Amino acid sequence: MISRRFKQKVKIEWSSDFAYAIGLITSDGWLHKDQRHIGFSSKEIELINKFKRALLISNKTIAHVRGGETDKKYLFVQFGDKIFYQFLNSIGLTVAKSKTIKQIDIPDRYFPDFLRGLFDGDGTFYTFWDKRWPKSFGFKTSFASASPDFIKWLRTELKRLYGLTGSVHKGVGVSNLEYTKGDSRKIFNVMYHRKDLLFLSRKYFKIKIALEQDKLIGYAYLQKPRIAPE
Repeated sequence: MISRRFKQKVKIEWSSDFAYAIGLITSDGWLHKDQRHIGFSSKEIELINKFKRALLISNKTIAHVRGGETDKKYLFVQFGDKIFYQFLNSIGLTVAKSKTIKQIDIPDRYFPDFLRGLFDGDGTFYTFWDKRWPKSFGFKTSFASASPDFIKWLRTELKRLYGLTGSVHKGVGVSNLEYTKGDSRKIFNVMYHRKDLLFLSRKYFKIKIALEQDKLIGYAYLQKPRIAPE
């Protein structure tokens, strides 16, 4: 049971914005070992601001450096909330979560918003020309994680909820869950299911422009989801 003895900053109530913030924490956030502080980091001030807006917090945004660099191009916000911290533990988020995370307890209704948070944090969308055919415009949506168990769970949930299959590609220290053209279009419609949503503008417009281009130059065969082995 979550204790009520501590001052609560974040209102724990499921909504589109709240689920979006959970997705951001799952991807680029952290839980401090002091069992109280939660943080989120990004190179994009827009994403930092939307994270703060989603949780209705006003803590200071701080610039910092990484890996011996001199430019403070990374931003983060950190705040203390023991109750919210315990709630995050209860749904599957813990200290050093990047490699230990297995699954997150998200209501189905808000899974699209959680997914959008994941995508804005650690997701990638890219376009390409299929070398086998001239003028064959294609694209992929990818979700990355250092935890193979989490990627397996995410793939299972996307198949259960939306009938998407996807394929997993393992890199050095990271697993990527990828969806090709037809399924990428479905994922876009799932994540951006309403107009009044929080999202990272850069990624949204990149996909939107690609979908518009596809109407003009895309080949139909690339629209079909490719069946990956179970």
